[in-house]
Amino acid sequence: MSQGYLALVLHAHLPFVRHPEHEESLEENWLFEALTETYLPLLLMIDRLAADGVDFRLTFSITPTLASMWSDGLLQERYLERLDRLIELGTKEKRRTRHEPALHGLASMYQGQLRTIRTAFVSRYRRDLIGAFRRLQDQGTIEIIAGAATHAYLPLLLVHPPSVRAQVRVGVDTYRGLFGRKPRGFWLPECGFAQGLDSVLAGQGIRYTIVETHGLTRAVPRPRYGVHAPVYTREGLAFFGRDPASSKQVWSAAEGYPGDFDYREFYRDIAYDLDLGYIGPYVHRDGIRTDTGYKYYRITGKTERKEVYVPGRARRKVLIHAQHFLSEKKRAIGRLSAVMDRKPLIVAPYDAELFGHWWFEGPLWLEALLRLVHRQRRTLRLVTLSEYLDEYPVNQVAEPAPSSWGNRGFSEVWQNRSNDWIYRHLHQAGLRLERLARQHPTARGLTLRALKQGVRELLLAQASDWAFMMNSGATATYATQRVKSHLLRLDRLWKDLRRGAVDRQWLSAIEAQDTIFPSIDYRLFSADKTQGGAMPRDSFRGGRGKPSKEGGTSGV
Repeated sequence: MSQGYLALVLHAHLPFVRHPEHEESLEENWLFEALTETYLPLLLMIDRLAADGVDFRLTFSITPTLASMWSDGLLQERYLERLDRLIELGTKEKRRTRHEPALHGLASMYQGQLRTIRTAFVSRYRRDLIGAFRRLQDQGTIEIIAGAATHAYLPLLLVHPPSVRAQVRVGVDTYRGLFGRKPRGFWLPECGFAQGLDSVLAGQGIRYTIVETHGLTRAVPRPRYGVHAPVYTREGLAFFGRDPASSKQVWSAAEGYPGDFDYREFYRDIAYDLDLGYIGPYVHRDGIRTDTGYKYYRITGKTERKEVYVPGRARRKVLIHAQHFLSEKKRAIGRLSAVMDRKPLIVAPYDAELFGHWWFEGPLWLEALLRLVHRQRRTLRLVTLSEYLDEYPVNQVAEPAPSSWGNRGFSEVWQNRSNDWIYRHLHQAGLRLERLARQHPTARGLTLRALKQGVRELLLAQASDWAFMMNSGATATYATQRVKSHLLRLDRLWKDLRRGAVDRQWLSAIEAQDTIFPSIDYRLFSADKTQGGAMPRDSFRGGRGKPSKEGGTSGV
């Protein structure tokens, strides 16, 4: 019997980016890099663990936008074209570095990895990553949780409840269509919580979600066990809190493992070191330098002069860091188990792209950790959050605090001088859709298509990614263009529907561009405002509706 549990949660998300109107899109590379460096390596890692009989559990949140791009035929073809060019670059690099043994070995390593990824994508998984993740969930090794339709930052949309309900409902419906079951958990985008969201999630049958550390530690009343056990709100939804120590150890480049000097340097790519005449065919066709993944140097230190990357040294550090992480979790579990009436839980959620994309050695570290836990599972075991609730269905009742995992922990990343202009337009667009939906309760034909497209445009404009990019300054121009483009399209649809003259040709063109959510129901915006499944305010909940025996808290 273990003393406690560790729940690893990987949040898989990218904004919906698909540009058939361009021969090549810079932003589509976000997906291609993530497939090559994160998602396919993680699948291959899980397959290795299963083949070796390792008993493990992982939780993934896969957002509807990412899932849609994984399944898109155009993007799949463009991804394979990108892979083929990079494999070709590997051949050139092996020839160029043939008199430099260290660099030559790295070029061969990268080309071999790319070939492995291509074979896995085409032959092993048959281009169907959703099917691969669905099979793993059906086998019981992973749990997949749902997410909002386009990863909208929900606390700032609460002034227009139909928008929040639509984001949640479309996310849940998409999950059911992809994975053939109802989701038990739901990822709050950016871990953003505000009062009222629990009612919306509970109304869609969601059992639990995750908040940032202070979302739980500042809950009212104060949780007896901090972030090491869930709480229920009076709506019956369980909230788990992020363990701050686990976050800092793995996520922080300054204080955590990814900043180790022996690990690969992310920002040093041959795309920026070599002559454009040589590298030109492998970056953007307009001569814009973009990462190739051929990176030959290690972090080295806080210096511009970098030393050559040595994979063997990095692998040794991976094992050291996995052992250190496990020892720290075991030590924490030992302390907590002495003062808790249940097995303590450590919840460690991360952006999935940390593993492989930002931290090249991340998948190796994760695999080493899972193998170590398997061998030492008498002290600590891996668990999904659903499994923990099944074992401990009765928990304290508390109201989580407004929070996010953004800078400073609240909403300022998504609402500040760089991006606050978007919200009045999003709210007005939501109100317009609500009016249109009520005016057309049984739309058909061209009107139906226009209403569905209007909902798509609003959902896409609401994505939290755009406000985040505006705040960070990175790709702010693209983010601004995306918000304006979606809102302007919705404005035109609004005007066309009001005068009863929708431009069929133009509508077909934008439908072909934004292919997400083909079966979306525009009537989400005309639904009863009271829906959401709210419970009486004086009720207390344990798991699956079991009543608590005490007022503010409930015991086992």
